[in-house]
Amino acid sequence: MSKVWLVTGANSGFGRAFTEAAVAAGDVVVATARRPEALADLTAAHPDQVEALALDVTDPAAITAVVADVVERHGRIDLLVNNAGRGHVGSAEETTDAELRSLFDLHFFGPASLVRAVLPHMRRRRSGAIVQMSSMGGQMSFPGFSAYSGTKFAVEGFSEALAAEVGPLGIKVLVVEPGAFRTNLMRGTTASEEIADYADTVGPTRQMVAAGDDGHPGDPAKGVAAILTALDAENTPLRLPLGDDGLEAVVGHLDRQRAEIATWEKVARDTAFDV
Repeated sequence: MSKVWLVTGANSGFGRAFTEAAVAAGDVVVATARRPEALADLTAAHPDQVEALALDVTDPAAITAVVADVVERHGRIDLLVNNAGRGHVGSAEETTDAELRSLFDLHFFGPASLVRAVLPHMRRRRSGAIVQMSSMGGQMSFPGFSAYSGTKFAVEGFSEALAAEVGPLGIKVLVVEPGAFRTNLMRGTTASEEIADYADTVGPTRQMVAAGDDGHPGDPAKGVAAILTALDAENTPLRLPLGDDGLEAVVGHLDRQRAEIATWEKVARDTAFDV
């Protein structure tokens, strides 16, 4: 039986690669985007498999309506891919409340609403998979990415608990942590107003974002193939770093964390009441 996918941010990058992979597998994809017309070529080529819908994932009412509509017409949602997102660069001080809240609405509250909307249907069928597109920036952060990484850290904490809650119900949760892939993420990156004192720390990050992602080594299609391999495995991992750079960055960060904890282990342990 073909599967039914609900993919957000499906117009480019990983979202489009997910849609193409699902079509190749004979599945049905409800591909959502702010600009669904960007998927016109896929809907025209595969009218029985791809539906393009407009969805702003920061609109809870729209999320509820779309999920209800998909379940009513297709009977189920087998895979939810929370992929919609954008970058943001700015120091913690430069980033305004409005910028921070907007990014959390997009990267955290929207995906959380989608998860809550699909779970009753997945629970009823005791099957399903939820793919949370995070980033290597969900494990570590860099100057200028405090807001972006803050949202991804939140998604990862949410998803770790979620996986333990729904795993016994037959539902898989996979957090994906890509490195640098050619996804148009940099082109959609917003930026805070600059403060000169952060030129040395945040400046290089701004320059990296301005350079774009055309030369990035990661291929979204190969990344999606790796994700599907992980989902098909009997023991699907909770987290899947992608790309040489993503894997090296995550492993190196964990090694540095372990070394730092070891250095301060005695101080950390010596905090109990004296007996």
